[in-house]
Amino acid sequence: MSRGGRHVYAAVSVLAAGALVLSGCSKGGSSGGDNHKKDDTNAKRQQALIKFGDVAASTGPAAPVPGAKSGGTMEFLERDSPAHLDPAQIYTFAEATLAPLLHRGLTGYKATSDDGGKHEVVGDLATDSGTVSDGGRTWKYTLKEGIKFQDGATITSKDVRHSFERLFAPFLTKGPTYLQQWMADTAGTDYRKLLPDGPYQGKHLPDSVLETPDEHTVVFHFKKPVTDLPYALAMTGYSIVEEKGDTKEKYDRAPLATGPYKIQSFKSGKSMVLVKNDQWDPKTDPIRHQYVDRFNVTFNQQYEMSTKALIADSGVDRKGVSLQNQVDAGNLSRVLSDPKMKSRTVAGYQPYVGQININMSKPELKDKKVREAIAYALPVTPFVRAYGGEAAMEVAGGLISPTVSGYDPTFDPFGKKKKPAGDPAKAKKLLEEAGKSGMKLTFAYVNTPEGQQYSTAMAEGLKKAGFDVQRQELPAETYFDEVSKIHNNFDIFHTSWGADWPSASTVLPPTTDGRLIADGAHNYPQVNDAHVNSEIDRISTITDPVKAATEWEKLDKYLLTEVVHAVPTGYYKQVQIAGSQVGGLAYDDVLGGIDPRRLYVK
Repeated sequence: MSRGGRHVYAAVSVLAAGALVLSGCSKGGSSGGDNHKKDDTNAKRQQALIKFGDVAASTGPAAPVPGAKSGGTMEFLERDSPAHLDPAQIYTFAEATLAPLLHRGLTGYKATSDDGGKHEVVGDLATDSGTVSDGGRTWKYTLKEGIKFQDGATITSKDVRHSFERLFAPFLTKGPTYLQQWMADTAGTDYRKLLPDGPYQGKHLPDSVLETPDEHTVVFHFKKPVTDLPYALAMTGYSIVEEKGDTKEKYDRAPLATGPYKIQSFKSGKSMVLVKNDQWDPKTDPIRHQYVDRFNVTFNQQYEMSTKALIADSGVDRKGVSLQNQVDAGNLSRVLSDPKMKSRTVAGYQPYVGQININMSKPELKDKKVREAIAYALPVTPFVRAYGGEAAMEVAGGLISPTVSGYDPTFDPFGKKKKPAGDPAKAKKLLEEAGKSGMKLTFAYVNTPEGQQYSTAMAEGLKKAGFDVQRQELPAETYFDEVSKIHNNFDIFHTSWGADWPSASTVLPPTTDGRLIADGAHNYPQVNDAHVNSEIDRISTITDPVKAATEWEKLDKYLLTEVVHAVPTGYYKQVQIAGSQVGGLAYDDVLGGIDPRRLYVK
């Protein structure tokens, strides 16, 4: 998933290294005959590595937060206003931070420690994390009793079926596509052919793909083994939408909540108010709490603004916190060194990797030497510095995060770890060899203080190598909508991506599969390489996670040394601060930041 500004795109179900070993296990189903014995073995090996929660682990209410009490109003100080509220359109960090309070899916991540460092995948709306059979090809889910939408309607299997069928509709373009591809047994955007209009013209997925034999039961049938389904279903993008309350495109501004809170008001770019959802039953929810009466969300709060307000700790800001903003670079050392702020500060690694994308669709960028010149010329020091230096970020070598299997700490194709300021001499030579000295580059950047800072300094590094760099400013709220257009005018621009669970299968395919090039998709540099596409298909069939990790690592190296579609910038860390009257403060490894589900007003 992607994130904005400092954090470009990222999915809510991002799983960090500390959450790899999960407790609880759902065993189930019979083997699908002799032909499936090997697949069954691999599916069980995967579950032995990353176990999923059973019925007991999936039963609410959530364990109490020590010292928590109910009542009060809390302030959220956020930079980016969400561009999308329809869960099926949510795939950015800014949108994902509020989502756990509003939306529920069949499964979810439950924190099993008060520090947010241990988790298990459990049944959320479902009674457990899933019963698997037929070598990973069949998954069965049973819905809990007493689960409702905010309008009081009971959530049934018809709503679940509708939620997954609507994902095929052409107006839903921003969310994850794993499940759709698995159901259609195809790569890229071809999955839409399975149900081109979604359920809106009266057509439905066949029972051989998605079966709902009664109002409580949902069965997925896949043609190939899918061992990671509980992880995928925990993503906000697969949260449940009410069939009769689905307003199609309009749903993006006024969704019906299934979580403990609902939207009372929303003024894009300005504010949002969340109040208690009285149809939410804590007995059905093993993940969330409803301690706070009301959340007042204020947008357009830059990192420095929110940090200074929370450091000052006066008035309503004593009950303030930011879910998406980190401590700004200018105040980071002060916050980390002041013992008085330690109790209201949290920090952790995030599974996001930043990259400067090189737009492969541009004719003038087809020359590999030109792309290599950009790669060697780009200084990454300004990017790291803009977000707080080493306390906030580590210079990246490859595209696979240290929190994801397949990470190689020695991989550094453009020498950024040794020369983070870039190598303009080498870049200039490459550009001259290509006969492109003085070539114009349009550098799009996000209109934030950090974006202004890093883009200015990075542009200077490119100019030293002989490029004519034109910077182009884009608003933070629509940044990703703009850079994800196939026909955009940008040669280079920054994004970052976080694994949706701890496998590079959730990193390289969504960002480099040439069959995924589409408006709103996440192959930002528009890579369409035959070897990359075929390797994605081949590696995706490997059900042994250790073997798969090795092959994804090889593909990472091929992409950066042979394709040269991007320049890695940083592996992200996160430091956040809250007001002194914010209780339940914890950095959650899965959410990649402060966990809003356990907060209370002291």
